[in-house]
Amino acid sequence: CTEHGVDESVLGLAIDGVGLGPDGGLWGGELLRVDGASCERIGHLKPLALPGGDRAAREPWRMAVAALHAGGLSDQVPAWLARRYPERDAKPLLAMLDKNLRCPPTSSLGRLFDAAAGLLGLRAESLYEGQAAMELEGLAATYGPVAAMPGGMVLNENIADFSPLLMALADCDDPAYGAALFHATVAAGLAQFITVNRENCSKIAIGGGCAMNSVLMSALCQQLSDTGLTVLEARKAPANDGGLALGQAWLARLFNKA
Repeated sequence: CTEHGVDESVLGLAIDGVGLGPDGGLWGGELLRVDGASCERIGHLKPLALPGGDRAAREPWRMAVAALHAGGLSDQVPAWLARRYPERDAKPLLAMLDKNLRCPPTSSLGRLFDAAAGLLGLRAESLYEGQAAMELEGLAATYGPVAAMPGGMVLNENIADFSPLLMALADCDDPAYGAALFHATVAAGLAQFITVNRENCSKIAIGGGCAMNSVLMSALCQQLSDTGLTVLEARKAPANDGGLALGQAWLARLFNKA
């Protein structure tokens, strides 16, 4: 909104890693209604556990196990792990998840990317921030466009649940196709999620680290534009932390004027 000079009420889609929300929760996949200095959360992605906390962000295989556990497939984890990461032992993670011990939930889209990369067997551990997600994007770009998975996302009381998509990736033996399917389904799911909750808004601002993903954003923006929504993307400021910091400064200025 700052870059585009928009001061009317708009929708906001925050798609990022993990950040602390005003309720103390770990946010990162939020649909917001923004009106000047006021902001209301009107929807979010279904939370996924972070087994081991911050360590899960560095080890995509942990996010994959969390996704399988959340999908009721804990009994299939040993066989899946033997195919994808035979050197890893999931027993401690499953015990943590069963007891909900050191497994804080997050609505982060970034961690959903990590879960997808982990499920497809791309890597057990990331050597730098965002590595698994960027590799997933690269594979999708190389493979090319595919149709979204029917039923890959389920809407439940303003919560977007991509569990069906994640479960399908666990059995996908073509990582490149799986990466393309993930991007297509997330784009279609987010577009549906936004459209259902748009009410009278005609514009949507999208920001966060995941908004730097060109495969996702190209598909998402096209689908939103087809519904009549004007998409406000980052231009000179980056879509990730730099742009978010600019927005925070703009909001602080508005609060000071109030």
